[in-house]
Amino acid sequence: MKLPIPFGTLILIINIILIIFLIFFERRNPTTTWAWILILTVLPIVGFLIYLFFGQDLSYRKMFSKKIIDDEKKNKYINKITKNYIYDSNSRENKDIIKMNFRNAKSLYTQMNDVKLYFDGKDKFNDLFEEIRNAEKFIHMEYYIVESDNLGHELIELLTKKAKEGVEVKFLFDAMGSNKLGRDRDKILKGLKEAGGSYASFFPSHFSYINKRINYRDHRKIVVIDGKVAFLGGFNVGDEYIGKNKKIGYWRDTHLRIKGNAVNDLEARFLMDWTYASKEDIKDYSSYFPKKENILGRVGMQIVSSGPDHNEQYIKNGYVKIINNAKKSLYVQSPYFVPDDNILDSLKISAFSGVDVRLMLPKNPDHKFMAWGAQSYITELLKAGVRVFLYDNGFLHCKAIMADDSVCSVGTANMDIRSFKLNFETNAFIYNSEITNKLENQFFIDMQYSKEINIEEFKHRSRLSKTLESITRLLSPIL
Repeated sequence: MKLPIPFGTLILIINIILIIFLIFFERRNPTTTWAWILILTVLPIVGFLIYLFFGQDLSYRKMFSKKIIDDEKKNKYINKITKNYIYDSNSRENKDIIKMNFRNAKSLYTQMNDVKLYFDGKDKFNDLFEEIRNAEKFIHMEYYIVESDNLGHELIELLTKKAKEGVEVKFLFDAMGSNKLGRDRDKILKGLKEAGGSYASFFPSHFSYINKRINYRDHRKIVVIDGKVAFLGGFNVGDEYIGKNKKIGYWRDTHLRIKGNAVNDLEARFLMDWTYASKEDIKDYSSYFPKKENILGRVGMQIVSSGPDHNEQYIKNGYVKIINNAKKSLYVQSPYFVPDDNILDSLKISAFSGVDVRLMLPKNPDHKFMAWGAQSYITELLKAGVRVFLYDNGFLHCKAIMADDSVCSVGTANMDIRSFKLNFETNAFIYNSEITNKLENQFFIDMQYSKEINIEEFKHRSRLSKTLESITRLLSPIL
């Protein structure tokens, strides 16, 4: 049968329609718009397919309009947190960051918190499993990746055991990140459901193995137990995160265990994500916010979340503020480094101003494309005076930024555009010299397993590498 319109003409019409949508309806950043126009123009058919997988959905605000719990319900419980702040030296020094995170992201500043740091997956999961065993009322868990391997099954078995004991278990995982659960997901989690637990997948696909929506993923890693203790950071659930993947080797990450008032904010964040994904109508939230007692710590912090359901990039704004405020030192660790102009300029300006700026990236990345993107920025950072290190003791996956021995941020957001704009992320902004110093000390330890990039050596990398970096740099707004 002869097509009424030649195939080439049809593709051209589709491309023109997409370009019109990009320019007049989505109102993207101009740089991102030009990147998409370039792809659609140079690669008409392939570009269209790439857009289907990576392109922003024109109705994304409508997609997530029901995601947030009604503000009155949320505020009814989290406003019980004291507002009588007592600023110590660290919080006074960073009062403008605290104020910005509150006004911008509505993130409450809490003080009565105790924080434990983890730099090794085995330590983190040992403590997490112990806290789960001791759970009495509820276990709320949210992970981007849950693998169907030994650690994944051990966790599910433990959650099933607690559900049989009468503990409420809510288990949320991202549909794409945890796609290795695949068709066996319901079979693997059948015991948990029969025991009285519940689970939900975030933004699932209609297909068993294919999820065309690569954007808008739930990249958070949050666990809240009994409203008393919470975990937040970079570790997902799987054998590779405890160093059992021979190809990857040691997995270097950073995670937090939090006890105190900040647990309420992580619980509120979980409940918002859970009600969106599970469609459960929770009638009473009060039982999830018990009064905090016997908190020995005095760590000040804010829990900041961001995602495509908000116009402002809250975590990125916090990063930029820390970078711009730095006077003496600034240390950054990230597995992926694809900064926008604000982040890149802030890092360069800090270095030009005499701040000791150091950036640590993995030497052996798990995604070559992302590595080429990161390398495309290194030369100008080195010229500005930023010292860049490549970690070579396995894989560096931690997301941490530390400044002036007084403020730091640890969480799930990478230093890239995807984390800032397209993924759902959560970070803890901590105003405490002891915690910041511990992170800085670990940074110095990691430096011993890293190679510092020499600008002269870096200039002599292969022409192929430079070409791939240039192409990737051009596409960075949509990575």
